[in-house]
Amino acid sequence: MAYVLAYLCVTVWIYLICARSGFWLARNNCEDETELNGAARPDTCPSVMTLIPARNEAATIRQSVSSILGQDYRGRLSVIVIDDDSSDGTGALAAACGPVTVLRSADLPPGWTGKLWALKQGIAAAEAAKPDYILLTDADIVHTPDSVASLVAKATSGNYVLTSLMAKLRCTSLAERCHVPAFVYFFQMLFPFAWVNRIDSDTAAAAGGCMLVRTDALRKAGGIDSIRNALIDDCALAARLKAVGPIWLGLTERVHSIRAYDSFADIKAMVSRSAYAQLKFSPLLLAAATAGMALTFLAPPLLAIFASGLPQILGVLAWLIMAVSFVPMLRFYKLSPLWAVALPGIAVLYLFYTLTSAYDHLRRRGGVWKGRVHVNAPSLS
Repeated sequence: MAYVLAYLCVTVWIYLICARSGFWLARNNCEDETELNGAARPDTCPSVMTLIPARNEAATIRQSVSSILGQDYRGRLSVIVIDDDSSDGTGALAAACGPVTVLRSADLPPGWTGKLWALKQGIAAAEAAKPDYILLTDADIVHTPDSVASLVAKATSGNYVLTSLMAKLRCTSLAERCHVPAFVYFFQMLFPFAWVNRIDSDTAAAAGGCMLVRTDALRKAGGIDSIRNALIDDCALAARLKAVGPIWLGLTERVHSIRAYDSFADIKAMVSRSAYAQLKFSPLLLAAATAGMALTFLAPPLLAIFASGLPQILGVLAWLIMAVSFVPMLRFYKLSPLWAVALPGIAVLYLFYTLTSAYDHLRRRGGVWKGRVHVNAPSLS
């Protein structure tokens, strides 16, 4: 049995390294692409409407809005903040930043998630201006001054209907250092960016913190209404838009999240909110994911420590491959390569959060975020 398990572990890691378009190399970094340089910006700049849904974001909203108002962009750039029933003065803080339209979200109707209902209202308000593109960004996201120009240059150069950047997440606290690089690593493992960016691939994904959407394509894809109850709304929207035209997703240094996750409990709440939704709320997929995570991440170190002979050697080899594959992402986040050895333990934490997500769903607390229960969870009595 140990021999079979060891061979399976090595085979899985050879497949992951060789057959998933080098997801682990942390490529598809927009700063490496020459068409994003200032000289390549379009002569006629399309108009962009920025929509920022915000619910109790007093700690970050000013930095986020100010970073959009401070853009070095030659085209028309407007900002709408949709205050989603905040109780901490988020709307007033956003309005104080400058020329910003602040909308107060109407009551949440049945069948919608809060964020998507807020975006629905923002898009309706933006229609009067008839923008060429809509930039969907979050209230914890801060953009460098050339962010919008770079996004538009990328979008126009490839005629992309969706251009998304994976914001560089805050990675300061111990909890963040343990989780953040692995979060992006796992995301790229599930959705290799090279596959996302290929027209002939069905793989579709996006990063909700920064998505530049062509307005006519959004309308053609059915609008926000078509994903109104999606908990993982960014990937759901990407799938809709990829049916309309090409999409692009990449890493970046231009867009940062300043949301703090100071404790393991904070990370757990964030991951558990949507992990079971990624598995389509399916017990069978949950069982398969659990077995797959155990085989891929847990079995190699167990074999390396407790087996002997060839199974132990193969366990060490699989663990080594795993660790090496994690190093590029650690470098991207400027962390020591020694963190790579801990990837099996980090994977176990994420598995625990996924199981917690399923348990929360079963007890009718699925998708809880800022006091709201996700629409797909059975209603509380």
